[in-house]
Amino acid sequence: MQQVIIEIMNQFGYLGVTLLIAIENIFPPIPSEVILTFGGFMTTYTALTAWGVILSATIGSVFGAIVLYYAGRLLSSERLDKLLNGKVGRVLHFSKEEVDYTMNWFLEKGKYSVFFCRCIPILRSLISIPAGAAHMKMPVFLIMTIIGSFIWNVILVHLGVFAGASWDIAVKSMSAYSDLIKIILLIVAAIVILSIYFKKRNRINA
Repeated sequence: MQQVIIEIMNQFGYLGVTLLIAIENIFPPIPSEVILTFGGFMTTYTALTAWGVILSATIGSVFGAIVLYYAGRLLSSERLDKLLNGKVGRVLHFSKEEVDYTMNWFLEKGKYSVFFCRCIPILRSLISIPAGAAHMKMPVFLIMTIIGSFIWNVILVHLGVFAGASWDIAVKSMSAYSDLIKIILLIVAAIVILSIYFKKRNRINA
């Protein structure tokens, strides 16, 4: 995967950065750490500039985020009601009131979640889906996405610039950060699953 990314960026430059980051936003397993830090390193031996790479990456980030935003918009209130009234709702024990509360909270304060999550691996992509599902206003979504993505891109591209030929060491450090985030997400998911299980068991025993 890493070698393919490097070859695409070497061949297509800024366009390659934009394309790869757009794909990375839609398919989180593709590592932005490699794309951005190597892009920073490329500025030390090619005609590419750090700000050019950052701009290209930000454009790709926004494009990918918009795709997932509209994927979230497909989760209309009617579809959610249908899911909650079906097998999924019975298994998860999510009520319509709980979902409505979550959506309303997201509409009020979700813009900050979009901003902060753009700097967190995995979540930086997935946050676009609930934003779309909650029908967050597109201008607000775009502003938070652009600012958050820009900051993330600036950090990683300049990390690659400073690391130079040792950019792969910087990638390993960022990968450790990503692994930590994955562990935290797994723990949170486990807690949620256990909470649902015990809630269901208590209801049965009541």
